[in-house]
Amino acid sequence: MKALIVDDEFNVRDVIRHLGQWEICGITKLLEAKNGHEAKSMIEKERPEIIFTDVKMPGMGGIELIEWLDSISYPGKVIFITGYNDYSYMRKAIQHSSFDYLLKPIEYEAFNHTLEKSVQAWKDDFEHAEVLEDVKKLRRNQLATAICLGDRSDSNSLAEFLPESEGYMLTLLSFYQMHNPDIYIQKLSDELTDRKLGNAFSLQTDLNLCLVITIRDQWLSVEEWISQEFDIPVRLVTEEQVETLSDIRTSFQALQKKLEEQNFRSIHRLDEIDAARRMEDMVSYVDMYYMEDLSLEKLSNVFFLSREHISRKYKQETGMTLSKYITELRISQAKSWLKQKDKSIYSISIMLGYQDEIYFSKLFKKVVGMTPFEFRNRNDQHESKGVT
Repeated sequence: MKALIVDDEFNVRDVIRHLGQWEICGITKLLEAKNGHEAKSMIEKERPEIIFTDVKMPGMGGIELIEWLDSISYPGKVIFITGYNDYSYMRKAIQHSSFDYLLKPIEYEAFNHTLEKSVQAWKDDFEHAEVLEDVKKLRRNQLATAICLGDRSDSNSLAEFLPESEGYMLTLLSFYQMHNPDIYIQKLSDELTDRKLGNAFSLQTDLNLCLVITIRDQWLSVEEWISQEFDIPVRLVTEEQVETLSDIRTSFQALQKKLEEQNFRSIHRLDEIDAARRMEDMVSYVDMYYMEDLSLEKLSNVFFLSREHISRKYKQETGMTLSKYITELRISQAKSWLKQKDKSIYSISIMLGYQDEIYFSKLFKKVVGMTPFEFRNRNDQHESKGVT
């Protein structure tokens, strides 16, 4: 943390510098300024969390300084230090959200008590602000996801997170599975928000997909920024401009279709060494998500490899096709669950991703040589005879 001392008298700054228990309170950098103008420049550059300022100073005093800080909603804590015991100053300080007010001559205990309180108050505000920001981020991502899926029809509610525009451009970004895209999506969201160009939404159904909504005719500058700031491979699909936010779901579906059809552009391609590592990552991914709806199409989008390449390499890597590998994993899990008494054959088929119990039973018999019902009965008979 940083603290700034603002006073036109060197002796006062020197006393405060030696008076404070800075390290104990977590202050690692102590800054000084002779007046409000100098303090303003230093605040813009250093962003100190705690500011001690005199009231009367040549050029720009403490009252003008705190008025400016209040106008920009500065999150730091400001403490006035002055020899003027005048209520008009105190009232001004209160109006502009100062944290405290100390009179000269400064007392050791009073000063450090105020320092400790101001540091703790800043920490509390910071933690609260972080929680609120996380909640807001989750809310906007959930809202965008629900609108894209058609679970919500109030598309205009996204306007809260977007600048006003006569039209918008939708772009879908696809990140490589084993990278952590969240920090990149947040960085893009901050950039778009700061420049009032749009926003980026992490889709909750697939955390490797990001929906970017930008104002009309601004996408090229955004793509240039992504190329410069992202150091990981990204696939992107752009859609024609939409007139209103109510067109989001239709446009999103078109973007998804383009991505599935491999109709995308790439930024920062993976090299050949990464390609070999991706096959290992893919096998691990299938081992983890084999009960979900996996296909060459989905793996192609997730791991940035063509369906043909995956089909050929997967058999080389595992000795069997993707579909057979998934079936083996599912049947192995089915056997484990069938040995237990608490799950029905129907519920097992559903958990394994088979909506049809009859189909699951036929597949199980084809692989194992008996139906799930026969397998369970046989296992029960072995247990009753003490056979393992």
